[in-house]
Amino acid sequence: MGCCFKAIGDETRREILSILSRSDETAGDIANRFKISQPTVSNHLKTLKEAGLISERKDKQNRIYSLNREELRNVISTLEQIAQGS
Repeated sequence: MGCCFKAIGDETRREILSILSRSDETAGDIANRFKISQPTVSNHLKTLKEAGLISERKDKQNRIYSLNREELRNVISTLEQIAQGS
């Protein structure tokens, strides 16, 4: 779970999660929302994917990303337990 906390520790990655909470998006569509390079966005997507917070599927030449809501709920649950001192 440690890599999940690293993944959500970055503001850009949190924004990507927010985008994906509304709908699945291609890597290009995600990159177009930021003023950073496509390779930088790809690195952020890789970090989120490795943390299990997003999933990727290929559709022809596109990579489409989806939010892994179950893993995000696990992270939230862990944070709530820490906050409650459990």
